Amino acid sequence: MALINPLQLIQEYNEKLKDQPADEVLRFFIQNYKGKLGFSTSLGAEDQAITQMIAGIDPDVYIFTLDTGRMFPETYDLLDLTRQRYKVQIKVFFPERNAVEEMVNLKGINLFYESIENRKLCCHIRKIEPLNRALENVDVWVSGLRREQSVTREDLALVEWDNINHKIKLNPLIDWKSENLWDYIRQNNIPYNPLHDRGFPSIGCQPCTRAIEPGEDIRAGRWWWENPELKECGLHKK
Repeated sequence: MALINPLQLIQEYNEKLKDQPADEVLRFFIQNYKGKLGFSTSLGAEDQAITQMIAGIDPDVYIFTLDTGRMFPETYDLLDLTRQRYKVQIKVFFPERNAVEEMVNLKGINLFYESIENRKLCCHIRKIEPLNRALENVDVWVSGLRREQSVTREDLALVEWDNINHKIKLNPLIDWKSENLWDYIRQNNIPYNPLHDRGFPSIGCQPCTRAIEPGEDIRAGRWWWENPELKECGLHKK
């Protein structure tokens, strides 16, 4: 049997699924990649919506989250609440202890404020390396990315090929606007992080996230001391 070029496969999936609702896109991949699909949740609003969809399709889907050690207390509370609400397992991946200790002892606990290089180092140790372990045994990586979120995400597609991790990357909410997302959350009574009601549309590590002001971009509160074009931790590079 001839191997299918991954880029050809991605194109076929995008053409086949371009007009399908998010839950049907998820259903297609869950059924066709049984046991080889993983959903990475940060417990943000988008990810809570996807968790709701997955629980209604197959609650045994592999769901994981990355605990950087610098998360908001509200995020940890939501993790427990989500597990209980949807009766799903959410596997937690932590950074390697020795790497964190070496970084902090060498560069300080809040090194990320001092330079982009330091911030990227921190993100690599606390996020990217754990993500690599989390994705080891999956062929399809589901994420909650939306084009509207950031200038760095405007060119994303529903289905992509991740050249870094060599996985199919699925973004089922890619075309959703904020109003679509919050209508879905309210209609389905989905639990969400209370920080969203306090001016935090995007929630990451506590020292690297702030509330935004009216009229600011929805990602303005993430790494607010950097230029918008640089505001990615490296998890979602293609």
